[in-house]
Amino acid sequence: MKRAAAIGAYLAVMLAVDTQVTLQAQFVLGALTWIVLVLFVRPLTVDRRAQVAVVICAATVAEVTGSIVWGVYTYRLHNLPTFVPPAHGLVFMAGLALSDALRRHRRLLVGAAAAAASVWGVLGLTALPRTDAAGAVGVPLLLAFLWRSRGRAAYAGVFLVVGALELYGTAIGTWRWAAALPGLGIPDGNPPSGVASGYVWFDVMALLLAPRLLAALRRTGPLRPRPVPGTEHVPRSQAALPDAA
Repeated sequence: MKRAAAIGAYLAVMLAVDTQVTLQAQFVLGALTWIVLVLFVRPLTVDRRAQVAVVICAATVAEVTGSIVWGVYTYRLHNLPTFVPPAHGLVFMAGLALSDALRRHRRLLVGAAAAAASVWGVLGLTALPRTDAAGAVGVPLLLAFLWRSRGRAAYAGVFLVVGALELYGTAIGTWRWAAALPGLGIPDGNPPSGVASGYVWFDVMALLLAPRLLAALRRTGPLRPRPVPGTEHVPRSQAALPDAA
């Protein structure tokens, strides 16, 4: 829980500072966020680090597509801030830390996330100032993963972190979602209720692709076990690497 709270606090302060700085200072925030990411990643297992790397890559592609190319949402300086890719890794770690801290109450965590997503989706169609038809489309997808997936607790934790940061980031003006999806005209919220469903795909990709990526690296890359020079003996630490959790 301390890890989740520390990451959340850093992201909240960093986003608030971003609303007051120039592009040059934003580069400094980006460098600082990469450093913070490395510090939080260091204690993690190799497998978990690989998952964080996959999330960062997938989220960055989605950011470029959704913000820069499509214009579904726009950052304050109409760019992709350099702190965004590492921040996605921090959000993923915060969500996992939250789910781990509440592992004895996983049903409650998943139920709270499902209820929050459902209520948000309904309010977006009925009571919120902006009709949120686009966001509501993502809610059933999120609910399906919360209901059927083995990683439902992790998805629930990430949803709560993403939802809180989306509400906070849009409220202080770090980014803003378009009133309607460009080219489609479908009304969208600010933020959309189903925005966390996109994060589910990042998490799914991380959980599915990270083990395969590590397996490939262990066979052919820098993680491949190597014998001690002059012998055929592979150190136990390296021999056990393929089974690391």
